[in-house]
Amino acid sequence: MSNIIIVGVDGSDTAFAAASRAAALAAKTGDELRVVSAHAKDNTEVVHIGSDTWILDDADQANKLSANIAARLRQAHPEANITSGAIHGKPAEGLVKEAEAIGAQLIVVGNVGMKGLGRVLGSVASGVVNSAPCDVYIVKTS
Repeated sequence: MSNIIIVGVDGSDTAFAAASRAAALAAKTGDELRVVSAHAKDNTEVVHIGSDTWILDDADQANKLSANIAARLRQAHPEANITSGAIHGKPAEGLVKEAEAIGAQLIVVGNVGMKGLGRVLGSVASGVVNSAPCDVYIVKTS
C-alpha cells in the first residue's frame, strides 16, 4: 500500500518548485501525490501573508489550476501516480484538513515566507508545520 504525499499550488513559480520536488519524491517512492489548490466561497481573493501571495479562488478555478499543474508534473514524471483537487479555505488550514481527511503521510510546502517579516507574521509553511497531522517537508524555493 502506498503512502500519500500532498502539496498545495497557487500558480506561482515557487509553489510549482515545491510541487516538482514532491512529484520527484513520489515517483521514487511509489507514493501517490495529491496536488491541491485552495479556494474560498464563489469569489476570487488575493491573500498576502508575509511574503507569501496566495490566490483563493472558487472551486472550479482551483480544480482547473491543480489539474493543470498535475498534468505538467505527469509529463516530467510519467511513472508517478498524481491526482488533483480543490480544498476549501485558507491554504495552510486547507492543506492540514486535507491531509487529515485523506490520511496523508507527508505535506510538502515551499519555504517562502519563512524569513524576515513573513517569519513574524506567519506563512503557509509555518501554519502547516504548527498544525500538521503528519511529517512536513519544506522545500527551499526562494
